[in-house]
Amino acid sequence: MKRLYRSEKDQMVGGVLAGVAEYFNIDPTLVRLLFVVLFFLTNIFLLVAYVIAIFIIPKESEVR
Repeated sequence: MKRLYRSEKDQMVGGVLAGVAEYFNIDPTLVRLLFVVLFFLTNIFLLVAYVIAIFIIPKESEVR
């Protein structure tokens, strides 16, 4: 069963976007680019969601 976790090996800030990319088996750069584009479209909401995800989603070492 696949689990969502924060990546520790390919992280930039909190590892959330790299973890999402690993979960969906896509390139982390694409996920980061999509995040930046959506950030400018939705203003602060996406940033708040990212910070909340840092606290909710466990680290890779805690899952495995």
